[in-house]
Amino acid sequence: MANEFVEELKWRGMVHDIMPGTEEQLNKEMTSAYIGFDPTSDSLHIGSLVPIILLVHLEKAGHKPIALVGGATGMIGDPSGKSDERNLLDEATLAHNVAGIKSVLSRFLDFNSTKKNAPVLVNNYDWMKNFSFIDFARDVGKRITVNYMMAKDSVKKRLSGEEGNIGMSFTEFTYQLIQGYDFYHLHKVMSCKLQMGGSDQWGNITTGTELVRRMNVGNEAAKAYAMTCPLITKADGSKFGKSEGGNIWLDPNKTSIYKFYQFWLNTSDEDAEKYIKIFTFLDKGTITSIVKEHKETPHLRLLQKRLAEEVTTFVHSKTDYENAVKASTILFSKDFKNDIQSLDENLFLDVFEGVPQAEISLIDLNDGLDMIAALSAKTNFLGSNGEARRALKENAVSVNKTKVNDSYTLSSKDLINDRYIILNKGKKNTYILKVV
Repeated sequence: MANEFVEELKWRGMVHDIMPGTEEQLNKEMTSAYIGFDPTSDSLHIGSLVPIILLVHLEKAGHKPIALVGGATGMIGDPSGKSDERNLLDEATLAHNVAGIKSVLSRFLDFNSTKKNAPVLVNNYDWMKNFSFIDFARDVGKRITVNYMMAKDSVKKRLSGEEGNIGMSFTEFTYQLIQGYDFYHLHKVMSCKLQMGGSDQWGNITTGTELVRRMNVGNEAAKAYAMTCPLITKADGSKFGKSEGGNIWLDPNKTSIYKFYQFWLNTSDEDAEKYIKIFTFLDKGTITSIVKEHKETPHLRLLQKRLAEEVTTFVHSKTDYENAVKASTILFSKDFKNDIQSLDENLFLDVFEGVPQAEISLIDLNDGLDMIAALSAKTNFLGSNGEARRALKENAVSVNKTKVNDSYTLSSKDLINDRYIILNKGKKNTYILKVV
């Protein structure tokens, strides 16, 4: 059971560092393990999918996952991987963010389950809020030396003055101690023996294991372990999880399901081969088969399609995935006008994001709008009436994907969802008329 958990993660490329004794502990008994989530926003983006998936794999292997939302550590700011001080959030913003992250995590882990290894959701603010500074300094600060803390990469890099670093405040310096205390607290209260996270967290996590050891001197049974996964990268060196519009979020209100699906569909072959192991729960045989088939017919993009299907279904739903596929293929539909009417307005706008738009009045449309006006005089889609005339004579203009000539007049019967008309000049130029 337990050994399968680590072996599963290894072949998926999800193990970076693992403390000696960790596999033996997992083999010995059902083990509670935790991962912390930083509430810097009210949602999580796809970079957070890796720790979420780690917890899901852990539960599938019969162990007990603990998801920790950092209501207290979020007030401090983790210096790992940062070159400057983070802006501190006020309590209202932090509370809002914590609630949002709890909501996201609840979609993947059933915190209401009654199983023996049921997932647990905790907030470190609950045990830190009444901890006085003097008590913390005496009980926790006394156990870890400054030399030990200074040796951590996250601290060394910030103090070195390299890469524009501006040093580190005492506030951020205390972060690893507070995170370390989280591990000690969960170890004492919930018998949590393992902390997991990204490879940039190794220093913070090992401080936690050291604190557990030092605060349990004389208790040989007080063991604590650590395991990290690699930070996800893209083959071209650009940052994973970003698109031109910014982060790809797990919240459909921040990143539409259509855009989410498109992100995975547009990954390179090299990245897709790596991501399908990390971001899906498909077994080794299935993945090997998909990769082989993809390499034989790469133009079909079978790897990307299956990756996008699995991740979109996992994060959202099967229905959401099917709607995203439908929206993706609608531009090539033989019954374009009817098919596109089936999209709700938000999905319609997602499909045509970035396409030039112009507004016309319903009165103009009811009076009949000639194609020269629709392409140039009323909209400036094309540079001149002459250019519009030439395009029409060359049979290069379409209304809702149907070719038209210069005698065609737009009317309300051309409206999609009573509001939009799609114009095309050739294959590459698309414009949207919006009735107001």
